[in-house]
Amino acid sequence: MNVLLPTDFSENSWNAISYAIAFFENTECNFYLLHVNRIEGMVASAENYITTEDVIEEIYTKPSRTKLRQQLKQVRENHKVSKNHRFYTLTENYFFLEAIRKHVEEKKIDMIVMGTKGASGLSKFIVGSNTGDVITKVKCTTLVVPECAKYNKLQEVAFTSDFNLTYDLNILQPLTNVLKDTKGNLRVIHIQNKDTTLNPEQLNNKELLNDYFEEFNPSFHFLTNKNVEDAIECFVESRSVDMIAMVAKNLNYFQNILFHSKVEKITYHTDIPFLVLHE
Repeated sequence: MNVLLPTDFSENSWNAISYAIAFFENTECNFYLLHVNRIEGMVASAENYITTEDVIEEIYTKPSRTKLRQQLKQVRENHKVSKNHRFYTLTENYFFLEAIRKHVEEKKIDMIVMGTKGASGLSKFIVGSNTGDVITKVKCTTLVVPECAKYNKLQEVAFTSDFNLTYDLNILQPLTNVLKDTKGNLRVIHIQNKDTTLNPEQLNNKELLNDYFEEFNPSFHFLTNKNVEDAIECFVESRSVDMIAMVAKNLNYFQNILFHSKVEKITYHTDIPFLVLHE
């Protein structure tokens, strides 16, 4: 398993790293800690210099390498590091998304684990937060870890579906891997308006999902609420859900879950991780 851990050395980055180490405790993993010095920032601060590789090395690359070494030291001091785990550090002077894409491809990354900050969680998405950009623009399964999320063995995993399968079922493999590893219960959630029923194609797709997840004995839950987010929040709280999974292609349907203006109402944004599945 190859896991990319982008870090900006903030508290929420550290929390995501800690979560990933605990989450993959029993899995053989290569963890790649990546820090990106943004090219945009460099151009501004390098205007007073004759921009040379030496200057960039001195101002950006060396300090990043030092901080990454310190972060690795922090990992070893704070975690009983499993013999299954190997850690590597990467530093890039590049555009953030391009750097992520480059390493996803080069290192054959299976999953990106990233932190997100604040009660607003992923609602910062709209203004182009790093996490939001990665979820929508990088084709790699991403686990989004909010700043207050602490790893507990996953017992309840919710998977949101509109039963319009516009994707190959193999996309769900990372979710089945999680369920196999954790022996968690799978709850498939569909949100509908009061007066609507599933059409024949949706009914067929529901059966397909039931067959696909058969070994995990999934339960199906139909939530009726005008507001997708309120429906999900109610469910998450009543069931003590430990993780929410969704397919990236369904992000439009579920964007209410992620981009909410009344952020002060939301609790699960700050402590429930999201697994976003990509083709």
